[in-house]
Amino acid sequence: MAKPRVHEVAKELGVTSKEVLAHLDAIGQPAKSHSSSLDEVVADRLRADLGNGAASAAGETAHETVEVPEPEDPGQDPGEVTGPAPETGTDPDAQVDEPPAPAPAAVQVHRGITVQEFAAKVDRSPAEIVKVLLGLGEMVTVTQSMSDEAVLLVADDLGIDVRIVDPGEAELDSEEPGEAEADDGATTPRPPVVTVMGHVDHGKTTILDAIRKTDVVAGEAGGITQHIGAYRVHHDGREVTFIDTPGHEAFTAMRARGAQATDVAILVVAADDGVMPQTVEALDHAKAARVPIIVAVNKVDKPEADPARVRQQLSDHGLIPEEWGGDTIYVDVSAKQGDNLDALLEMILLTTDVQLDLRANPDAPARGVIIEAHLDRGRGPVATVLVKRGTLLKGDPLVAGVAWGRVRAMLDEHGDETDEAGPGQPVQVLGWQSVPQAGDDFRVLDDEREARSIAGEREQHRRSAEQVARKPASLAALLAQTKEGEIPELNLLIKADTQGSVEALDDQLGKFDQSVVRLTVLRKGAGAITENDITLAQASNAIVIGFNVVPTGQARTMAEENGVDVRTYRVIYQAVQDIEAAARGLLGPELREVPLGQAEVRATFRVPRAGTIAGCMVLDGVIRRNARARLVRDGTVIYESTIASLKRFKDDAREVATGFECGIGIEGFNDIKEGDLIQSFQVQEVPR
Repeated sequence: MAKPRVHEVAKELGVTSKEVLAHLDAIGQPAKSHSSSLDEVVADRLRADLGNGAASAAGETAHETVEVPEPEDPGQDPGEVTGPAPETGTDPDAQVDEPPAPAPAAVQVHRGITVQEFAAKVDRSPAEIVKVLLGLGEMVTVTQSMSDEAVLLVADDLGIDVRIVDPGEAELDSEEPGEAEADDGATTPRPPVVTVMGHVDHGKTTILDAIRKTDVVAGEAGGITQHIGAYRVHHDGREVTFIDTPGHEAFTAMRARGAQATDVAILVVAADDGVMPQTVEALDHAKAARVPIIVAVNKVDKPEADPARVRQQLSDHGLIPEEWGGDTIYVDVSAKQGDNLDALLEMILLTTDVQLDLRANPDAPARGVIIEAHLDRGRGPVATVLVKRGTLLKGDPLVAGVAWGRVRAMLDEHGDETDEAGPGQPVQVLGWQSVPQAGDDFRVLDDEREARSIAGEREQHRRSAEQVARKPASLAALLAQTKEGEIPELNLLIKADTQGSVEALDDQLGKFDQSVVRLTVLRKGAGAITENDITLAQASNAIVIGFNVVPTGQARTMAEENGVDVRTYRVIYQAVQDIEAAARGLLGPELREVPLGQAEVRATFRVPRAGTIAGCMVLDGVIRRNARARLVRDGTVIYESTIASLKRFKDDAREVATGFECGIGIEGFNDIKEGDLIQSFQVQEVPR
């Protein structure tokens, strides 16, 4: 069973979410918001403490019928403190048992916060923060932004618990409790949001195709799902919203985001392949999202299919089948044949009914999440959104991250226009002023002015955070780099058709070994490659990477005139491989020594204007004129230079082979003795 949430317990007890949160603080079990999950032990204590329905403010836990807080003296039995509160007029020095102070909640600060804003958040003077920073070696003014590291260091110095969030996240969190109380009222059941996850080519999209009787795979490059899509399916008069996440390894971030926006996860495993690395990865995402998991064992129609092996493998990861005494539902299906898909839909609805109470207030201001976003040439910025609560209406002003707009039009999964979208419904929204980031929360506001103001403030915070992150390396770090040798840099601009693709590329680039080549992504975003991108690339000597996008006509001409390298791709791994190749090229070729031959000095001759000439016998290989050479004496390298002269008797020779005698002169060295070895070699450049 799913863990009870704060607002569910509040509703059950007939009190407000705020009162439950205050009581949790008082008993030392703080929760972040109304939607936080509670352990059953904590929920039972709340039911015992607040079971009479009386409001309980923070710290109001000392009743005759409830558990009394532990005394400060660790040796005292809690059972001894059973009497009423001490009367007034008793010995002022007597110890009075008081409830423990509520654990202070972490202070949320947005990335790129200024010293002045941070001081206000932690209730200190800006001068005190500047003084602490100065003591830590950071010289800043009150209007300057602080890096994440500086924020954490100052918080640690002041003994304050701080949580750094992206611009906008703190505001959203702070609004949730009030909204929960609004949702406690006129809520109605909403459709479950189901995420389909699993290893690449195990049939996730094929299952959805069979359910929706449409073909998505044919339109995908290489048969691999490239973008997240959201679709509604009707079954037995009820709706189910599906989110199809790509299974390709490069889309780890997208798959994780899909799990965070879901109520139920479908883990697709091919009966012939069994559990693969990405199956486990998808399972980890689903577990992290704390959602019920249903396993769809696909391709059971194949002769080599072994559904029992799949059950055994997943049992090792904690998914024990119901038929084996566990609590995980397994459904054997064949997407190709269309077998047992109805049973899969029934299990989804059954799991929803038994484990989840999915309700939302359709009359509240709309809130939800951006599933995908891209720039359409004809329609401008377009975002696929999933409404979580409230009803999104045509004409609503809304904000998501640093993007804002007014709903100009909404399209359902069939491409038909609709005027409203209720809880659990995915729609494409047109009317954004810029492309929002996939994964951002969106919310409807009262008017466009407020939306523009909030988006502008967040954009300013984001820029401040970027500027702080781009601060030059410290002197110590530069000295360390100098000792290791100069690290070459490869600057990149990434443009893609959707934000999800941008994230996937960025995620892959984050795996590069930065100690060898420093990869710097100067700009990333959705949309065509523009003249501004070319200008930035030219100024910073960067390569422009386009994924499913091409340069505009003017941008292409500008790139050709200025020699800017623009590369476009249709499949993500081709882009990653090319960037790897470019990174290796920046390192320059590796120098490798290739031995040529070795000669032993048998006699030495002093020649005017030529210095000492060694009479040698070539022991192995060949000795070549102008080749690199080293003089070795008793196993120790005495000198390294080049072979300046090479003679056979009185004639100059280009090379002398094994078993022949010759005269060798070494450039810049005359201290040659009998018994020395002259080793000849050449240095070749080998690509890394």
